Amino acid sequence: MPMITVEGPKIKDIDLKRKLVKKLYDAAFEIYKIDEIIVLIKENSPENVGVNGKLVCD
Repeated sequence: MPMITVEGPKIKDIDLKRKLVKKLYDAAFEIYKIDEIIVLIKENSPENVGVNGKLVCD
């Protein structure tokens, strides 16, 4: 079964999470034509992410 993992900043609005999961599922279903597709949202705090040698929170 396919798994889609999205890593990014925290999404505070649960309805936006639902929308993201639905859109990703729909796109994958269009290609795979199977019902069982996992969408995993991994939320990262800015103090746990570095870009170009600096923390995002800085």
